[in-house]
Formats: sequence, C-alpha cells, structure tokens
Amino acid sequence: MKNISLLLLCLFVSIISFAQRPDEKPAKLLPLIPLPKEMTPSNDEFILTDKTKIILTNEKFKPEVNYLNSYLKTHYDLELQVVSNMPSDGNYIMIAQPDFEAGWLENYDLTMNQNQIVFIAEGNAGLFYGLETLIQLMPLEKTKEIKISCAEIKDSPRYTWRGMHLDCSRHFFSKEEVKKYIDYLAMYKFNVFHWHLVDDQGWRIEINKYPLLTKMGSLRKETIIGKPAWDKDGKPSKDDKYDGTLYGGFYTQNDIKEIVAYAQVRHITVVPEIEMPGHSLAALAAYPQYSCTGGPFETYTKWGVSDDVYCAGNDSTFLFLQNILAEVCDLFPGKYIHIGGDECLKERWKACAKCQKRIVDEKLKDENELQSYFITRIEKYLNSKGKQIIGWDEILDGGLAPNAAVMSWRGISGGIAAAKQKHNVVMTPGKPCYFDHYQAKDKTKEPLAIGGYNPLDSVYGYNPTPKGLTEEESKFIMGAQGNVWTEYITDFSKVEYMSMPRMAALSEALWTPIDKKNYKDFVSRLKLHSKALDKMNVNYAKHFLNQK
Repeated sequence: MKNISLLLLCLFVSIISFAQRPDEKPAKLLPLIPLPKEMTPSNDEFILTDKTKIILTNEKFKPEVNYLNSYLKTHYDLELQVVSNMPSDGNYIMIAQPDFEAGWLENYDLTMNQNQIVFIAEGNAGLFYGLETLIQLMPLEKTKEIKISCAEIKDSPRYTWRGMHLDCSRHFFSKEEVKKYIDYLAMYKFNVFHWHLVDDQGWRIEINKYPLLTKMGSLRKETIIGKPAWDKDGKPSKDDKYDGTLYGGFYTQNDIKEIVAYAQVRHITVVPEIEMPGHSLAALAAYPQYSCTGGPFETYTKWGVSDDVYCAGNDSTFLFLQNILAEVCDLFPGKYIHIGGDECLKERWKACAKCQKRIVDEKLKDENELQSYFITRIEKYLNSKGKQIIGWDEILDGGLAPNAAVMSWRGISGGIAAAKQKHNVVMTPGKPCYFDHYQAKDKTKEPLAIGGYNPLDSVYGYNPTPKGLTEEESKFIMGAQGNVWTEYITDFSKVEYMSMPRMAALSEALWTPIDKKNYKDFVSRLKLHSKALDKMNVNYAKHFLNQK
C-alpha cells in the first residue's frame, strides 16, 4: 500500500503541473525517435543534479536503474543515489509498477514535471524503453545540471518484432563494432538483432566440435574488386578482378556470449543465422564430405551464389548440422534460430544419386520438396531443443515446415501466403527494407552499393501489415526488419552510413501508431536528433538535412 500511495501522490502532483496556464507558450519540438504513442509536451524543465535521487519500489528493476546510472556516469560523470522511500527534499526519479498485471511488458508511462520524473512499467523492457526516451531528452553537452524538457507520455510498440540485421560473413566486423550497432538498435527501441554469421564467403562462429569451420571456412584467399562482370549465363566472368589479399575473422564462443549478454541488458534478442542448405560453401571448404560431389572447395572469393550446397541425401549431413546447431542453441537463449533456406540452387541435387534416392524413398515430387524435407528435418531437431526456426520465404517452396516462421524478402507475397497458413511472419521486402540499396537517385554521389533505391521517405512510409489479410491473419505479422548486406560495405563506417538514418525511419514505422506518423514532422525531429548522432561521431547519410 505504501508504494501505491506514493504513486498516487506523484500522479496527483503531475496532473496539477500539467494544467495549462493562460500565458503558457506552445511546447517546443522534442527530438524523440520513434515518436511515442501518446505525448503531451510541456514547458517545464526537470533539472537533474547529483542531489537527485532514484526511488526504486521494486528490486526487479535494478538492472535498468544500473543502466541509467551507467549512462549518467559515462556522459555526465554523475551517479544518482538509489533509495526505497520518498526523499524529504529535492527532486527525484521514481520507478513504479502498476498494481495489476496486464502482460504489457513493453509498455511504459512517463510523467515529468519540474519536481519529479515518474516511470510506470509492468515489465523490465517497458522501463528500459522509457529510459531510452528520457536519455533522448537529455542535453548533449556535459554539465552538472542536466536540464530535461518535460512531457507526459503513454507509450507502447505497434509490433512485437522490431528487427535489424547485419551481415558479418561477406565482411567481418569486430566485437566492439557489433556492440556499437546494438547500441544504435537500443536507442531506437528495436528488440531483435538478426546476426548473419555464415555464408559462402565466410564462416564466422566458433564451433568446438568442428574447428576447421573457423580455421579454414572463416578465411578466403582474396576478394573480388567491385561488382562481378556477369557473363551471358549469369556466372561471374573471367574478367573479374581480385585484390589478392587474405581476408578473414570469426567470433569465439566467448565473444558471442559477451555480445548476447550485452544485447540482453538492452532487451534485444540476438537471432543467429546459420545458412542451409545453400549459401554453405565456406562450411564445405572445411568439410567437403557433406556436399554432393565431395569437393575440394574453397571459400567463395566473389559475390553471388554457389552451385555447391549441403547434400540432402546423406544422413551424415544432418548429423553434422545438428551438432553445429546444438552448440548454437547453447549460445543463443532466444526462441528463434534462423536457418536461411534462401537461394539454394538445385543443380547438384539433380545430379546426385543420394539426393535422387532420397526423393524416391520419401515419395517427394521434386527438388523443391526435397528442400522442404531438409528444412522440416532440421526443424524437428531444433524443436526438440526448445527452439523454433525462422527462414527466408523460399522455405515456402515445396511446402512449409509445420512450426516455421517466415521472413518475407522477395516482396510481400511470401509473407501473405505464410500468414494465410497461420504461420508467424516478419516482413522484410527488398523495397524498402534492404539498407544496402542506394539512398539517392544520383548514384555517382553515393558509395558503391548492390543496386536498388530505398530513400528515407520510402522506409518511413512502410506499413508491414499487407492489404488483403483478414484481421485474424494480420495477427501473424509479427513485425519487420531492415537488412544490411555487406558485399559492398567494407568497414563499419559504411555500415553506419547505409543504415543511419534509415534505421530511425524504420523504428518509427514499427513503433508509432500509423495515424500518428507524419514524415515532415519526423524530418523536423530527425534534424534535432542528428545533433546527438554528431556527438556520437556516427557516419550517417545527411540527405534529409536539406528537406523542408
């Protein structure tokens, strides 16, 4: 009862403080991204000093309080005292919990005036998102008196899957760079980091049972320069040029544990992607016996897709992959494991006696159904480990595995089909969710990209729920994510350039109610917010600065 009385007192003071005075000026624009569900700015300021106290009414929120204090210590050399009772004097930040359980674990209420900041959150994630909102309201300069513009906010996300992807196979990024990427996700209230760890061009995750995966598969002898000069058959040309430089890198299991823990503090689930049955040449370079031909192979030095894939007719292939996935499951505590499933060329299967025998023995129609058999068999194993699979929309071809979720990238039709079959869906169509595409029409003024055109306004205007679904079918659209493929993104500075500020635009598409969205207003807030990006030394694309 004591905590409830404190909460009621705080709310009463808040209501009084928000009564509009006749001479009060219109509240100023706040640099909040994504825009909260409901917000009433005021002209009050809360001045945070070393005398400000944090009232913590429930110890379960201690990790988030520690996060706030860590932020204050890093940026302002300030650490606030945490108490359990109302202080006799001075202002305070109160962390409270509603006296009921509604399951709204990502929601938060934030009430602010010159005397107090009150957070009400049922779940730790909700409080964390409220703290990120508060942090965006803090001044950029280091000061002993932190003046914070006040507002009354009721906030909750529009979608449960708010994701960003990063391809670390084509080009490798350090542990600290991955953490920095996760910080950007946290700032914009994303809750999923899709980590693309393996592909034809490099295997990046340590697997103790198969050390050659990193000893050999993590390295490629050289890398193609620029774009492949495709010949008339769609194959890379002999005219391609290479840099002649050994390239590699991988994450140890300790690195991965550290990154996963770092993300967990920020309420971000890391979803690893272990590609199969295609995009597997780096693994086959290390263990060629799991291919159809037996090799030898080398890690791909060019972009594109290899004909060589895992052999679906060999039972030892499945044992190999299960052993890998057993270690992956131990490293990643989240619900989903991404198994790829895209762009699996079938030429080797068509010529492979073992694969053709599998088709006959399992009474399959063709190689598409053989892929469905492959994915379903992997799904059964991962389900036995308490995990669920998610894969690119090609896993629909030949029949969808019983419990699989689908990531729709070849437009929206795959997502629609999966939702109609009552499967969970993450929408990520190339247009506008591929952030390796150009941001300006004049490509000569942009860094080399794979192609396409996804400007900021297209990303902002994206609605992940497709038309044509019933209300019930729409419930299977979990959300969406932005993808950063790195064939032509050679360093982390360019990762920043290609993803920022499109990441900010997508965050609002996934968080803010559709009737509250306004691109012009977003750009105005983004211009204010860009000062924070400058302070953080982010190499973001600045096209929007010239927009009115």
